[in-house]
Amino acid sequence: MPRAIVLNQADNVATLLDAGSAGEPCTLQGEGSGQMTLLQDVPFGHKVCIADTPQSANVLKYGQVIGRASQNLKAGEHLHVHNIESTRARGDLEKR
Repeated sequence: MPRAIVLNQADNVATLLDAGSAGEPCTLQGEGSGQMTLLQDVPFGHKVCIADTPQSANVLKYGQVIGRASQNLKAGEHLHVHNIESTRARGDLEKR
């Protein structure tokens, strides 16, 4: 069973400590606890969504905004550049 660590209570993502496959249960450790089911294959070290997150909502890791959801995200979904938009060092985005 893959494991994932939640680094801050405010986070809506966890980082996988073991690679996981779609349909597998995943145990959350650290600042979050519990279990979820992976919706997709997630490589070691990648992020997984731990709470349904609407499009344009902030994605939090370390209790800090690391990007914005570029689509609606579901708990258990693999998070990467295909569904998270970076907000750091972007002069084209207005301050929110």
